[in-house]
Amino acid sequence: MSDDGPSGAHEAIAVDTSVEPESGQWAVWITVVFPDEAVRKRINVYRTRRHAEIAAGWIKRAAQRDIRRITE
Repeated sequence: MSDDGPSGAHEAIAVDTSVEPESGQWAVWITVVFPDEAVRKRINVYRTRRHAEIAAGWIKRAAQRDIRRITE
């Protein structure tokens, strides 16, 4: 995550995704943890739980790569 995030100069230290039912479909949420706060955002909705779980996995892996690159 970048310096211009909600925490100002703080870098993200962890990320997680979740899949939740929403109006007959499945929503993917991302939670980014900073040293002083956590930010949770809805990414998208998918027709099937399987598609949402696949998307959540891709999103989480991409975000974790960004965090590792910044902290190294």
